Amino acid sequence: MHEHTVRVKIRTGTIEGFTRDGVHRWRAIPYAKAPVGALRYRAPQPAEPWPGVRYCHGFGNCAPQQRRYTMLGIGKYQPMSEDCLTLNVVAPEQPGGEPQPDRMPVMFFIHGGGYIMGSSATPLYDGVALARRGCVYVSVNYRLGALGCLDLSALSTPEHPVEDNLYLRDLILALKWVRENIAVFGGDPDNVTIFGESAGAHAVATLMAVPDAEGLFARAISQSAASGMVRSPEQAAMFAEQFAGLLGASRADGAAAAMAARPAELLAALDTLIARAGKEMPGAFPVGPTSGTELLPEDPVQAMRAGRAHPIPLIVGSNADEGRLFTRFMQLLPTTEQSIEMLLATAGAETRDRVIAAYPDYPGRAACIRLGGDFAFGTAAWDIAEAHSRHRPTYVYRYDYAPRILNWSGLGATHATELLAVFGVYRTRLGGLLTAAADGASARRVSRQVQTRWGGFSRTGNPGEGWPRYEESMRAVLVFDRNTHLEYDPAAERRRAWSGFTLAVG
Repeated sequence: MHEHTVRVKIRTGTIEGFTRDGVHRWRAIPYAKAPVGALRYRAPQPAEPWPGVRYCHGFGNCAPQQRRYTMLGIGKYQPMSEDCLTLNVVAPEQPGGEPQPDRMPVMFFIHGGGYIMGSSATPLYDGVALARRGCVYVSVNYRLGALGCLDLSALSTPEHPVEDNLYLRDLILALKWVRENIAVFGGDPDNVTIFGESAGAHAVATLMAVPDAEGLFARAISQSAASGMVRSPEQAAMFAEQFAGLLGASRADGAAAAMAARPAELLAALDTLIARAGKEMPGAFPVGPTSGTELLPEDPVQAMRAGRAHPIPLIVGSNADEGRLFTRFMQLLPTTEQSIEMLLATAGAETRDRVIAAYPDYPGRAACIRLGGDFAFGTAAWDIAEAHSRHRPTYVYRYDYAPRILNWSGLGATHATELLAVFGVYRTRLGGLLTAAADGASARRVSRQVQTRWGGFSRTGNPGEGWPRYEESMRAVLVFDRNTHLEYDPAAERRRAWSGFTLAVG
């Protein structure tokens, strides 16, 4: 395996990465000053220039989170620190070593993890398979949990100012870094596609309604965004006050307490807050964006509906068996009769009966899991598609493919399994294990279809032939499976049943 170093000069200085198998990689490039000390809870500041060469061969820190989520391999964990605002660049090696006159599209990936965990260093997000298809791939870290995605701005004081939506501000600064620097890697700053999965997909949809992000990306792909993650300033203030109480502080002293607390104390308090919110207000989640602020003036779906979101093409979709993952890990979704009835009780009897009627086998286990998956992810895809398609080209997919091993395990095409196709995992050793039951050819075929569609969309804004725009008259949905095909309004009853559903939170 031939490997050599590669250097480029960006705005803040020279960085050295490495080239292996025809692909350049630079890791842990700082796009912001470390948000530590007085900068904790403040909007990120651009990175300072450095003298000499900065070595960007290895990944840096991930954002503070529970250690079990930072595993990179057997017995191998990524270090955590508040000094985590870095990004990674992967680009195909240019013939002759020189940048080409034709700039490549840029694919900017935002990782998921419920706004409380995750890292751009996760091996799955390597991005080499995408870069080999002719793009510059960027993956980014942002502040998580109580340090970035829990809005404590209601606790702000003159001594301890706290700003809202810190993680969105991080992502905007990272996108500004891309605009300023990506050309030296061969990327086109005017052709950036943001894409993400789960919380990352939710961040993608949210950025489409952030005025400060205007012009920083040309298209967007939202893979399994979650519903119910946006809150009003009043709801955010309620959660902030409860969080201060968990730190042993009053609202007036909350900012000082949050500034003084160690990351581990903040993590523990947030875990308690999330567990308490889930019991007291089923479906409520304290982390995520706050709308009705200067940074995010309105709920993203409302902005899309009114034509006030960024006027760009969008791919949005979800997976066939979203809820199954959450019966095994991170039991945050309502997937049992008891949790579903608690959730629907907040919506009133008429809404409850309408939703339940769309799941004929309820309260059977499979119906409960499907209902929970629809509540969390299906509704987001339907709402976003209905809203944005009125104004701009919108393409909707459902990912149904699962190799037999995933079906035998009871997971099926569950949450996040489309990432195996997007990132080309089925062509790796791990992919070989997942397709041991003679599924190799179909898995590689689905992966090729997804990557070709994503790549074509990133170049032109059109995902290719045979995938018409989603419009209210037809509601075309591309179903990725062993035999990828089009369906029209495939879950019409369930979509209609959830239409207009809102949680009574706070």
